[in-house]
Amino acid sequence: MKNVYLTIVGLLLTFGSYSQEDLKEGPFSQLIIRGVTLINGNGAPPRGPIDIVVEANKIVDIQVVGYPGVEIDDTKRPQLKPGGKELDCSGMYLLPGFIDMHTHIGGNAQGADSDYVFKLWMAHGITTIREVGGRGLDWSNDLKKKSLENSIIAPRIITHTVFGQASDKPLSTPERAREWVRKNAENGADGIKFFGAPPEIMAAALDENKKLGLRSACHHAQMDVARWNVLHSARAGLTSMEHWYGLPEALFEDKTVQHYPLDYNYQNEQHRFEEAGKLWEQAAKPYSEHWNKVMDELIALDFTIDPTFNIYEASRDLHRARRAEWHEEYTLPSLWEFYQPSKISHGSYWHDWGTEQEVAWRKNYQLWMTFINEYKNRGGRVTTGSDSGFIFQLYGFAYIREMELLREAGFHPLEVIRSSTLNGAEALGMDDKIGTVAIGKMADFVVVEENPLKNLKVLYGTGAIRLTEENEVVRVGGVKYTIKDGIIYDAKKLLQSVKNMVSKQKQISNYKLKQPGLE
Repeated sequence: MKNVYLTIVGLLLTFGSYSQEDLKEGPFSQLIIRGVTLINGNGAPPRGPIDIVVEANKIVDIQVVGYPGVEIDDTKRPQLKPGGKELDCSGMYLLPGFIDMHTHIGGNAQGADSDYVFKLWMAHGITTIREVGGRGLDWSNDLKKKSLENSIIAPRIITHTVFGQASDKPLSTPERAREWVRKNAENGADGIKFFGAPPEIMAAALDENKKLGLRSACHHAQMDVARWNVLHSARAGLTSMEHWYGLPEALFEDKTVQHYPLDYNYQNEQHRFEEAGKLWEQAAKPYSEHWNKVMDELIALDFTIDPTFNIYEASRDLHRARRAEWHEEYTLPSLWEFYQPSKISHGSYWHDWGTEQEVAWRKNYQLWMTFINEYKNRGGRVTTGSDSGFIFQLYGFAYIREMELLREAGFHPLEVIRSSTLNGAEALGMDDKIGTVAIGKMADFVVVEENPLKNLKVLYGTGAIRLTEENEVVRVGGVKYTIKDGIIYDAKKLLQSVKNMVSKQKQISNYKLKQPGLE
């Protein structure tokens, strides 16, 4: 049955209820966004009302035009030029475009086409993504070019090729590793995604990549982490780490290898994820001498941590992740099938998952979040990434959940926004172009009708639930406009377009979304 779903997905996603013209406006010779309250991404508190003027995808003016509750004097506002566009956002909140630092543009196994994925991201205010491994650099670069030209509806794409991908020979020597890194740069990649390798190979590849001035990321997989952890990578020139693998290993005090059960098999997904949930308790205790030493060295190396809390949240609460309300209308049947218990689908590790595993993972999160929050407090850079498309985490929605989990870790909402904007821009070396709302930067914005600092849930496409004075239950929020390169996208229409895609796939296959093991 699963093969049937995958064969029809490509056809389904070429149909849509909206043309591109229905979903976007612009670009304009001049765009003035009127009356917003600005949350700028740099940690500054909100300020408004403000008018923002954009010309040729550059912010040219940011003008405070009044005071809350006082009528604005229109004569003191920036003036609209002939051919310009006014967008009345009075009373709304404007933020810099969000940056997702850990993405995969769909996947063949998930049956998720790029158009489906892009619309979900853009509908949640994500205007820039770092792709850390995709279907090949040529494929990614083609989408990157189209996004740059705005010929497709898509975030700005920063490509990181998986180390060794498409190589015609094993990268078994330092020189071969260096050769591949140089070729990767020549082919137009922005950086490299590592999973680990023998120490001499990692050292050579990172050194060469650093010489070329490119960025890098690493998921320190268990196959190589015993000899090469996060500290080794950071010292060798790695610019960022993903998840948390390799960090507890750097914090070991009385061992060099985690306490694997003697019947452990890495190819068994339940073994892999169950034992990962016990790892932080094997590391140095919070605020101990060794814990502090590792943290301080990483900060001194200007090292970026992209935790992706959301992607493992089903490990600590499977029911919550599996029953998220957006699955019914926004998750493709092919993707839902990919999530189900399986011995072969990555991240579908629900062989026998229960209370004991979830309790261990909750403890894991407490220790992990303690490190990340303190890292931020001491000046370390923490970014926001989702790794969507696995483990019941849906594109776009998972990014907002990541923001909520940073809040749970101890971040002030303004620090959450900074992690999602300016910190990501700095990690990409693009903070002169994106990440805050400043004169001279690109016109990437998120506009929402509710205050996201008071409730981050208003950023979800499904909004937040509220009870009115008349005792009526209503939904509020959802991003109203996503603006990328000065082009205005109707976020709610983008979501409706995705909803139509999912509905059509269900109709063609007569698919009923159901919980595993139930008829």
